[in-house]
Formats: sequence, structure tokens, C-alpha cells
Amino acid sequence: MELNSIKPAAGAKHAKRRVGRGIGSGLGKTAGRGHKGQKSRSGGYHKVGFEGGQMPLQRRLPKRGFKSTTLKFNAEVSLTALEQLGAAEVNLVVLKQAGLVGQRAKVVKVINTGELSKAVKLNGIGATAGAKAAIEAAGGSLA
Repeated sequence: MELNSIKPAAGAKHAKRRVGRGIGSGLGKTAGRGHKGQKSRSGGYHKVGFEGGQMPLQRRLPKRGFKSTTLKFNAEVSLTALEQLGAAEVNLVVLKQAGLVGQRAKVVKVINTGELSKAVKLNGIGATAGAKAAIEAAGGSLA
């Protein structure tokens, strides 16, 4: 094989369709554009979403909803998860290493789900009112 003899696979390349080249080509006269109308004219087209002057769908529908971009940095941990963790002192680094929260988490809150029997000291972690009561009842504290 030589560089000058390399060819594409059979059928991989085909000639570009030439329109507007006479009756015999099958695409003469209107060149596949049909008769009249904006789309038949040269340079005639419209913006994406344009509906001929009618109020477009994206403007007819009401604006709705909002998703905060900071939500991906928030995480929550249950009392059951703290019980299973079994650490006396818990902070963000410990939770990340244990895989209880994602690596991108910045704000962590303990929620009142399950039971807690061990005393746990929380550093830099929030807790709901119910969770705080449960932690303090078990002899733990929040810092």
C-alpha cells in the first residue's frame, strides 16, 4: 500500500446533490424548495422559535420555578448514620472520609431520623431542633 493509492471505502463517499441544474436532473426549476413562500426565497428564513408573528410558545407559557445552584453544596446526615459511624467527635472531614456526605459538601445538617444512644460532639455541623434535643439527651453537644 502506498499513500497515493489510499482510497475511501466503496460507498463511503457520494457526490453532492446539485440543485437547480435543469429538468433532467430531477431537481431543476424550484430546486426542491416548492412554490412561493418565505422558505423558497433566497435569504428568507426566521429565527428559532418564530411562529409567524403569533406569540411564541416559550412566551405563552408562564415562568415557573427556580433551582438554587448552592443546593449541591448542602448535605444532611441522620442520627442513625451518626450512631453507625461511632466517632466521639464528628466534623465535616470525618463525614467525608466515611462517605456519609459528598466531597463537594460545605454545609452539613443532622436531621432527626432514627435513634442515637452514644454521646457525639459535633464541630461545625448544624442540626435541626429535634436532632439537637436527641443529641443532647444522649450526652452529646454541638459546637
